[in-house]
Amino acid sequence: MTDKKTNKKDSSTDSIESKIKKALEKIRPALQADGGDVHFVSFDKRKGILKVELMGMCSHCPMAEMTLKQGIEEEIKKDVPEVKGVVNI
Repeated sequence: MTDKKTNKKDSSTDSIESKIKKALEKIRPALQADGGDVHFVSFDKRKGILKVELMGMCSHCPMAEMTLKQGIEEEIKKDVPEVKGVVNI
């Protein structure tokens, strides 16, 4: 989250984003094995919502929503309890 007065990110948000990115790195090999990938877009600390972009085969796979909710979201929540939900943009 960025402070509108100073245009600087909150350090706790930076820490959470760092944990999210590390968690995504653990998930990526499984997605890449199937020709897909996931990219961090943003995290709304206030709402606990992580926005990601599913890429490659994941971007148009009929199982993408299940992968997002039952795979990515569950794994991220284990490592980063601040994340309440994950959405694909």
